[in-house]
Amino acid sequence: MSFEKFLFYVFAAFLVFAATMVITRRNPVHSVLFLVLAFFNSAGLWMLAEAEFLAIALVLVYVGAVMVLFLFVVMMLDINIAELRAGFVRNAPVAFIVALLMGIELVMVVGSGRFGLDVVAAPASKPADYSNTEELGVALFTEHLYAFEIAAVILLVGIVAAIGLTMRRRPETKYQDPALQAAVKASDRLRVVKMDVEGKA
Repeated sequence: MSFEKFLFYVFAAFLVFAATMVITRRNPVHSVLFLVLAFFNSAGLWMLAEAEFLAIALVLVYVGAVMVLFLFVVMMLDINIAELRAGFVRNAPVAFIVALLMGIELVMVVGSGRFGLDVVAAPASKPADYSNTEELGVALFTEHLYAFEIAAVILLVGIVAAIGLTMRRRPETKYQDPALQAAVKASDRLRVVKMDVEGKA
């Protein structure tokens, strides 16, 4: 077994372990942290596939920004874990059917008939100045432009939804109104009281 294949199995094993822990942990914060571990191992697999730009983007964008946002959202939403557990058993049959359908679709899409080793030809050798980042950018903004724009709209909707969830008003929290503060007059804040002068003791 070559060292590259050994690294592949190591990253893949940790990725499956981290993904399993994401969906089995009771604490949402622990699930988010295991998702960070899954992203790091996915980046290692991208590096083995010689897709350095995707690996770096996965670490910088998702681990560095998106996962921090996930942590803030999870902590600010104050999710009721007991309520989620109560609804888990009730929705388990539907979740099992959806998971089964997703598994069948994955087998149909990434099965050996489409991604088998006997079907995929050996990659052609690239010149020394070849840049996969440049090739990715050309393919992204020419052949897959519509898919890229649709993904951007979906991310925008996700951002708006996250802001809408976190901007709810709580009755026990005190808020300030800047408009009322700016409209205050001096006479409303300061009152001059005239008093008689008292003699010295």
